[in-house]
Amino acid sequence: MNPAFGSFRKKIIRPLWYRLFLLQRLPMAFIAGLKIVLLNESQSVVSVRFKWLNQNPFRSIYFAVLSMAAEMSTGLLVFGQVYKRNPAVSMLVVEVKASFFKKAVGGIIFTCADGNTVDKAIEQCITTGEAVQIECCSVGKNNQGEEVASFMFVWSCKVKKV
Repeated sequence: MNPAFGSFRKKIIRPLWYRLFLLQRLPMAFIAGLKIVLLNESQSVVSVRFKWLNQNPFRSIYFAVLSMAAEMSTGLLVFGQVYKRNPAVSMLVVEVKASFFKKAVGGIIFTCADGNTVDKAIEQCITTGEAVQIECCSVGKNNQGEEVASFMFVWSCKVKKV
């Protein structure tokens, strides 16, 4: 487990710091209204609400906005495990698969519970010095608890060369 995960979590869940981070690094996520609902070592939950700015012509949330929320739910877990690591570890999405089941209206909550898998993979990456690929699944549900979409992201992580 990354000893700096707690400090990353404290920092990222502060509303002001989170908004500044989004404005600086992920402005489209700021505009879309992505919010962190829960973040710990084992899971991450991110929400997005249907609004005029993120709609498609069919009056539902645009698939790219759903993808952003799903990616953030997986990426927070990966970023938390590579945060302030020595040696430094880079991260990059190398593959995305998505399935859509229902029209996305109202509030959608994406949950990724792959924190333990991410932790083990990052530890392996640091120990061996070899790149690893981590599959993370994020499931989006509406306010009624119905599955709206499911995403699978493959993150590639490797130790940065000095």
